[in-house]
Amino acid sequence: MNLLRKSRWIFLALLLSLVPASSFAGVLISVGFAPPVLPVYVQPECPQPGWMWTPGYWAYGDEGYYWVPGAWVPAPYEGALWTPPYWGWSSGIYVFHSGYWGRHVGYYGGVNYGFGYMGIGFAGGEWHGHDFRYNTAVVRVNNVHVRNVYVDRTVVERNTIVNDRHVAYSGGPGGIRHDASSDERNAMREQHMAATSAQQQHMQAARSDRSFYAKNNGGHPQTMAADRPMGYSNNHGAPSNMRPQQPSFNNNHGNVQSGGQNRPQYQNQPSRQPQYQQQPHGNQPQYQQQQHGNQPQAHGNDQQPRNESRPAPQHEQSRPQSQHEEKAPKEHKDH
Repeated sequence: MNLLRKSRWIFLALLLSLVPASSFAGVLISVGFAPPVLPVYVQPECPQPGWMWTPGYWAYGDEGYYWVPGAWVPAPYEGALWTPPYWGWSSGIYVFHSGYWGRHVGYYGGVNYGFGYMGIGFAGGEWHGHDFRYNTAVVRVNNVHVRNVYVDRTVVERNTIVNDRHVAYSGGPGGIRHDASSDERNAMREQHMAATSAQQQHMQAARSDRSFYAKNNGGHPQTMAADRPMGYSNNHGAPSNMRPQQPSFNNNHGNVQSGGQNRPQYQNQPSRQPQYQQQPHGNQPQYQQQQHGNQPQAHGNDQQPRNESRPAPQHEQSRPQSQHEEKAPKEHKDH
């Protein structure tokens, strides 16, 4: 047992030594059991131009895994793209890798979150000058307020990693099999910006609400997605004619969730319920996040997902069929 524990510490030290200089310095979260599978939800419409989709994910808090709902958030600067967080399996533990903003989308483990994040890069839209254009082949927009749209299903098919079981982690038993491409590695070396204050407030609102914890909702959180961040009080959002600006990059962009005394500091603001109504499963729109196949079972020894082109995925994720016995997380200081 001691030998195994020492080997994990050595591995984590080697892992941190390979992290790019632009990456974070903070608390590294590791957990001894896998996150639940990604739940099914419908993407709300983009409320206004210049807002970017950030997919929902499982984070880890004081009472285990909890769901951070997907949400539309204002882009922090012109040209900004979001690389979502992900869980990666390494030597028997699951390590959380935080998300960040940058000029290009980096590696997020090949996890297919849908809505443009199909496992590789981002297929949900692109910047054209001062404006962001939305690919309505995979994202939903409010057609009254958002007019910069197009349809490109080829880019979706080309960047899709099939994940019929909706696994929420990369590597390990039953995990996603996708190594970082050269483009993803290059994006990882670029300067990155931390999650915005609106995103942090959103995450903290989920963490503070016990109903979001998998132990209380069985992997079926009541609120799975929102049209704007929970606790977000800035109603004017990002202007459609946003001027180019140089982002204020921060080497601490990887603020990750941890338990106990190492919790990141956030500004608590009154939380309000997002204006989003989950639709009954039988009335899902034709936009579905992913192609289903068979419903997921446990993470065990299921067949591995394949990296292949498939018809345009749709806006839906599957619900978990089993729960995992919890063990205490490990926290390691990143020097």
